[in-house]
Amino acid sequence: MNKRYQSFKEFYPFYLSQHQDPICRRLHYLGSTIIVVVLINTFINQHWWQLVWLPFIGYGFAWLGHFVFEKNRPATFTYPLYSLMADWVMYWKMLKNTLVSVFAKENNS
Repeated sequence: MNKRYQSFKEFYPFYLSQHQDPICRRLHYLGSTIIVVVLINTFINQHWWQLVWLPFIGYGFAWLGHFVFEKNRPATFTYPLYSLMADWVMYWKMLKNTLVSVFAKENNS
């Protein structure tokens, strides 16, 4: 992971390559979904202290997926901003069920 990416477009394929394990991707999805729920709850109920949990929820589920299932080092450690952006792009694609086609294309190559 020594390469320096000049753009998000260049980084995103690398990010996906670090998320081959479906359990890792599901843990990312679960963490991101819980973040959305906590954010909604925080704004509705104005319990601002709940915002403190967001990094623990997001990174906790993601890092569990990487260390236990994917067996790699999270890209967040080297590319924090691009990784955060890529996580939400991946989440959106999973929500729309279009991420599967990305991995199917790679496996057929």
